[in-house]
Amino acid sequence: MAVVASAPGKVLMTGGYLILERPNAGIVLSTNARFYAIVKPLYEETKPESWAWAWTDVKLTSPQMARESMYKLSIKHLLLECVSSSDSRNPFVEYALQYAIAATHARFDKTKKEELQKLLLLGLDITILGCNEFYSYRNQIEARGLSLTPESLASLPPFTSITFNAEESSGTKNKPEVAKTGLGSSAAMTTAVVAALLHYLGVVNLPSVVNGHLEGNKVSEELDVVHIIAQTAHCIAQGKVGSGFDVSSAVYGSQRYVRFSPEVLSSAQDSVQGTSIEEAIGDVLKANWDHERTKFSLPPMMTLLLGEPGTGGSSTPSMVGAVKKWQKSDPQNSLETWKKLSEANSALEMHLNTLSKLAEINYDAYRSAINNCSMHTSEKWTEVAVEPNETEVVKALLGARDAMLVIRYNMRKMGEAAGIPIEPESQTQLLDTTMNTEGVLLAGVPGAGGFDAVFAITLGASSSNVIKVWSSLNVLALLVREDPRGVCLENSDPRAAEVTGAVSSIYIE
Repeated sequence: MAVVASAPGKVLMTGGYLILERPNAGIVLSTNARFYAIVKPLYEETKPESWAWAWTDVKLTSPQMARESMYKLSIKHLLLECVSSSDSRNPFVEYALQYAIAATHARFDKTKKEELQKLLLLGLDITILGCNEFYSYRNQIEARGLSLTPESLASLPPFTSITFNAEESSGTKNKPEVAKTGLGSSAAMTTAVVAALLHYLGVVNLPSVVNGHLEGNKVSEELDVVHIIAQTAHCIAQGKVGSGFDVSSAVYGSQRYVRFSPEVLSSAQDSVQGTSIEEAIGDVLKANWDHERTKFSLPPMMTLLLGEPGTGGSSTPSMVGAVKKWQKSDPQNSLETWKKLSEANSALEMHLNTLSKLAEINYDAYRSAINNCSMHTSEKWTEVAVEPNETEVVKALLGARDAMLVIRYNMRKMGEAAGIPIEPESQTQLLDTTMNTEGVLLAGVPGAGGFDAVFAITLGASSSNVIKVWSSLNVLALLVREDPRGVCLENSDPRAAEVTGAVSSIYIE
């Protein structure tokens, strides 16, 4: 029986760089771009040569990248040996596999462990698929002679093959192998694989989607197990302990996040040096995970938009390194910039929470104010608010805008001081134009900034204004929206749903 799990990509709206240090918070929105992991047995029955229950076979397929790898997994020691690979290895999936099985061992008694061995001896067949939104398809759209519009993106088949960046392109060392949009594909992929494996092995019961809503324990101890194992696998595969906001949003959905103390992963880091994996993961599961997570999503009638400027993404680790170097070399100025950024981040969060509350208290006034503002640029907003209740909404909207401008100013300042393009000149012009468009609340560079996709938050039905403006500036508006759901169990292979949809539409015609 196949298990299909999916986890969302993310947009870090506030908290870039600051989120690396406790107790700074960041607001991270999960999106409708999802990574899928399909896990099923490789064989229908146990192979006779798998005597002594020593090794089992694992097959990993990534259809979009035309890659397939075969592994031997030692059931006792959880060591993984690659026996054939069509291309480079995928450390994220490899650690996800080892750690998910180690977590299963750690949580099962003797009888259940025997059942686990029998299940593992059937081998594991793992397939990974990422929504098109994680990757850049500008080149393919342009090669087909199509215009840079969301409609052109929507015309591509789901899970389209991915183009690799050419080796000879200038500045290759900072360019990822694949042109991405910055939605956190490795975190979403790792989370989906861990979740699918833990569900398949009987450790957790993932929430499932029924009529577009999550059913089952949305936040439970079981999701915490998925979170711990996914964080551990992702950090070890990356070779460093990051802040973890991308994995946290892949597990739990949109949230306000404060990172965990890096020490919780010390036993996993030791296991890379030779401690038993099972022991290390047992320790990690018992560690004090002190991250903080508060539910958050955009206020009603607001839409998240992402635009891809077509520069192929940036390397977050090298940018983070440059900021840390600047902090050490200029502690006084860096501390002052961080303090201002932190205050502006808190102010933006406060105004957005205020807007959500105002929508709850008096939805009619809220809706009227948002609809009126959606038709004008921000300097006209105070003129269109008629009633006192509407004025309150406008005041919070303008407060949120001001906070965003302060964030952008200080992010630019930090980039200049650290010698990296956090908000490069080309992005500044694009964001200023975007923020001066009718119905736009905010715009910014998400996360670590650079040349990844930019984001905008629009009011009411004004998204089309931004899409037109972006298209005229050669910026491709992506099909990404906020979706506050985290990891979940899917009913079927996502490719089957697409095929059925295509067949029925042909039949209708």
